[in-house]
Amino acid sequence: MSFKPIYAITSLAISAIFLVGCSKHEEAQEPIRAVKVLTVGADSMHTGYEFAGEVRARAESRLGFRVSGKIIRRQVELGQRVKAGEVLAQLDPQDYKLATDAARAQLGAAATNRDLAAADYKRYKELKDQNFISGADLERRETTLKAAVAQYDQAQAQLSSQGNQAAYTALVSDVSGVVTSVDAEVGQVVSAGTPVIRIAQDGPRDAVFSVAEDKIGMVMVGSGAEVTAWNSKEKLSGHVREVAASADPVTRTFAVKVALDAKDALPLGTTVSVVPQAFDRSGVQVIKVPTSALRRDADKSAVWVLDVSSMTVNLQPVVIATADGNDAVVSSGLKPGMHVVSAGVHVLSPGQKVTIYQDKYANAAGK
Repeated sequence: MSFKPIYAITSLAISAIFLVGCSKHEEAQEPIRAVKVLTVGADSMHTGYEFAGEVRARAESRLGFRVSGKIIRRQVELGQRVKAGEVLAQLDPQDYKLATDAARAQLGAAATNRDLAAADYKRYKELKDQNFISGADLERRETTLKAAVAQYDQAQAQLSSQGNQAAYTALVSDVSGVVTSVDAEVGQVVSAGTPVIRIAQDGPRDAVFSVAEDKIGMVMVGSGAEVTAWNSKEKLSGHVREVAASADPVTRTFAVKVALDAKDALPLGTTVSVVPQAFDRSGVQVIKVPTSALRRDADKSAVWVLDVSSMTVNLQPVVIATADGNDAVVSSGLKPGMHVVSAGVHVLSPGQKVTIYQDKYANAAGK
């Protein structure tokens, strides 16, 4: 028996296994991605600078007691509408009533002294007419009468003042409006002049918003503005009535007040969006790209630009000036006619081959 054929077959099998093990695996090629592309062109701005603000009363009154004391009653609540002459709060008047009684007693004593001095003067004048006393004695009695009259006048004025003090223990509204703040509660001791109730007066309304330092110079008193309430689509016209002379110490922004027409009676505190006419940029030709096309690396922005001849993409740095709705306004880095990838920018790499995405459903619908 010969073992050569079996040996040969075995050698061939081993060689084949060795060759297979030593052969190189072919690397899998990266798939060509389909991307959405838009062609850059000049477009018009559709929005200007828009600011968030709130509706406030043109005039607000901070009311406080004209005397000090302990609050024993408060008749109004936050948001309540009040009328001029309505009592808002009450201090404990007991001490002021006692002071009024004391002043009234002093007035009675002064009246008695005055009457006594007047009767004494009358008697001495009759004696002088009969030459029973000298002129100096009569003059002394006249001086005493004048002093008594002055003391009576002083006591009368003191009584009136104390009566006013007692009346001041009732806080009375001198305007009609809505209570926007309650700064003191029952049982609290307040000093004279301390704000207790704040009232937004009835009448014209303002839309108040804040503007940064670098843009406040563009806002001029008398310029127009468009105001829209967030709970309504109705656009209201107004004009800039006041620009703050100094910046807020915390936010470093300037408050701007836009006067609204009296017929546009928006509720106090309504949130509004304000578009000042000074910042209107509608119709300005700019280059815009959707925000989905932007790629942010560190502190720089870039977009993927498609080279149509090689169907590859490369990063193009851009400078963003501002926003226009959901689009970004590019101030430099792009020119009209460039092809920019508008979606999927975070899965691309420089020089990567791509194809232009075709919506099969849109194509099918078009057929």
